[in-house]
Amino acid sequence: MTETDSPAITEVPTAGHFGTYLARSDGNQIFGLRPNPIDGDPSSIGLGVPSTLAAPSRLTRPLVRRSYLRHGPGDTRRGLAARGNDPYVPVSWDTATELVANEISRVRAEYGNVAIFGGSYGWGSAGRFHHPQSQIHRFLNLAGGYTASVESYSSAAMQVILRRVAGGYAGVLASNPTWEEVARHRSLVVAFGGMAAHNSSVNGGGIGVHRNLEDQLTARRAGAEFILISPASGDAHPGLEAEWLPLIPGSDVAVMMALAYELVVSGNHDREFLDAHTAGWPQFEAYLLGHSDGIPKTPKWAGRISGIAATTIADLARKIVGRRTVFTTSYSLQRADHGEQAPWMALTLAALTGNLGLPGGGFGCALGALHQVGVPQNGFKPASFDQGVRPIDSFIPVARITDMLEKPGGTFDYDGGRYTFPDTRLIYWAGGNPFHHHQDLNRLVHAWQSPETIVVHEHFANALARHADIVLPAATWLERNDFAAGADDHISAIVKAAEPPPGVRTDYEIFSAIARRLGFDGEFTENRTADEWVQELYRRTRKRSAESGFPIPDWDELCRRGVIPAPSIPTPPGPLRLLRESPEANPLATPSGLVEIFSETIDSFGYDDCRGHPTWFEPREWLGSTAQRDYPFHLLSGQPERRLHSQFDNGSHSRAGKIREREPIQINTTDAVERGIADGDIVRVYNERGQVLAGAQLTETLRRSVVRLSTGAWYDPIAPGGLDVHGNPNVLTADRGTSRLAQGPSAHSALVQIEKYNEPLPPIRVFESMCEIENGAENPMSSK
Repeated sequence: MTETDSPAITEVPTAGHFGTYLARSDGNQIFGLRPNPIDGDPSSIGLGVPSTLAAPSRLTRPLVRRSYLRHGPGDTRRGLAARGNDPYVPVSWDTATELVANEISRVRAEYGNVAIFGGSYGWGSAGRFHHPQSQIHRFLNLAGGYTASVESYSSAAMQVILRRVAGGYAGVLASNPTWEEVARHRSLVVAFGGMAAHNSSVNGGGIGVHRNLEDQLTARRAGAEFILISPASGDAHPGLEAEWLPLIPGSDVAVMMALAYELVVSGNHDREFLDAHTAGWPQFEAYLLGHSDGIPKTPKWAGRISGIAATTIADLARKIVGRRTVFTTSYSLQRADHGEQAPWMALTLAALTGNLGLPGGGFGCALGALHQVGVPQNGFKPASFDQGVRPIDSFIPVARITDMLEKPGGTFDYDGGRYTFPDTRLIYWAGGNPFHHHQDLNRLVHAWQSPETIVVHEHFANALARHADIVLPAATWLERNDFAAGADDHISAIVKAAEPPPGVRTDYEIFSAIARRLGFDGEFTENRTADEWVQELYRRTRKRSAESGFPIPDWDELCRRGVIPAPSIPTPPGPLRLLRESPEANPLATPSGLVEIFSETIDSFGYDDCRGHPTWFEPREWLGSTAQRDYPFHLLSGQPERRLHSQFDNGSHSRAGKIREREPIQINTTDAVERGIADGDIVRVYNERGQVLAGAQLTETLRRSVVRLSTGAWYDPIAPGGLDVHGNPNVLTADRGTSRLAQGPSAHSALVQIEKYNEPLPPIRVFESMCEIENGAENPMSSK
């Protein structure tokens, strides 16, 4: 082909969780992305995605684990092979879909649908249609149902506790102060756990125009004041000029209680507000003052626990008096031992100061943790792909996957009930990656051998694909049409910028083909192609917009413009704001109708790890525990700056931030020098659960005895359960529930040791192909 015959290169609009972009493409190949000028400040994460589309780790054919082909389902249960240590063989799509359909039919017939676990997570796509969680749930519901997970790894403890004591997580989010209000009232923002700037650059439903960070900075310029209470000074943007109080990780609740103590003993708490809008203050007050347990929660008491001087805590309490104040808690605080306590106590602080429900004040539920949290919310609801109704009610708390696999038929406590783990025979996973977001990966790898079959949809040969039996290659968001509509007043076009590689299908096409073999493809597809579904959902969205009085343009105009304003539908005041206006007219969905500082319901459960009121519990693993003698560093494992979760870790943007191909670990400079560790050295980080290699990054932004290793580096062990050479922190984090109430993840309660690694560096293999037999090889089905 001559140069003049080459396809014309054009720019088409696209959108992901990180913002809106223009993709430079000839229709078959993408040559790069650039920020859409309409957005102005999309995350650079998206710019690295095109480099992954033809990478060696890209999956382009269905693959089946060799031993599974030879011996059939359950080979790992019978000790014939181990997932994570077996080669893969390419098969045809007909063979792959037949294998999956037959296995679903067999498991349903022999064990019932309860034995099918439907794994997914909400970050698979920003699109309204190509959303893997919606796709797999609709498919499995039509197949007769599945065991589901409830809550999310991000916010499980917060979701459950706020449902019990404040009427619901969604209502509390809707009651959040906005940064515009913080600016107007020149509020004091007391940020426990911080508000890392990169977190506000992403959003579940996409972002048409970034504004959260700029709104924060505008509030600061208007006179708002920020107090950062965190082990890391980088947990707030430098432009906020936040006063940093570097506390010991896991001690936030003690500091909150000391603030409350100072306000109460000085008579600066709002007793009138407490009496009218809350239930159970006397019970908590008795605990706070030490009347019920003999321990007054003084600044001196909290200072010994937190490492923050008692005088500093007392000074902050005085600063709060008479000031419009927001008490925020990050998601990270409730992803820890007894994670329910931090949001509950912050809610209590907001109530006792009388700030709860005030504009620009009160409880800031995960402010800045996502783009939508802290910006005005839009009440317009775009259409989405219907997931249907789940015919069975079997479930597990989201972070109890390993427990489920290890203890079939065993029981677990959750939110006042006792439930039974199913005997899981088939895991079907599409969207998300448990080898990223689950804890204690070595324990998971062992438990992962117990199901008879594991099916996954994946773009790349990451750890999830390498621990599956049947791997179905799925198209990325750049290889399909869709539209995104988050909570930021915009709708964004996702125009297919390139064809998927030959042999790659969309999740919808994969599920449609399997549904056809199972006999319900008509119900699943409703006789529409993927593009017809996208058009239908956009038609429904336009219909809703017209009914709202704010019509939006047609599909062609959306694609021409890339981003359009969504109908601006005012949202009603959040429940906590309405409660403030009139508790009698606007009761919360709690037994008392009020904010429950003491919950008779929770108290009746009799949990020793979550009592009837906010309580200081010593974490099971922290710098104040005896385990510190062997493991003297507290591990922080927050969200990464160069990717979203583990997505596109094989992309150029993520890999450019690595140190000698390993994930960087931040270490306080003094701590590193004492151990002979220099900037750029490779270090071994370990504890009793496992060990990883990472690249040392010396910093003054962490308090001593704290290290930070971000999540999301693709798990790459030398052997199953062995040294992870790439730096995945969840090899090291503990897999235990926050408490029996919520059973959320406790990732941020982990201690480690760290030392310089002087051995030859093992290669990174997880970015390579996982296919044993290359192009055109015969598959060995006949050898079964």
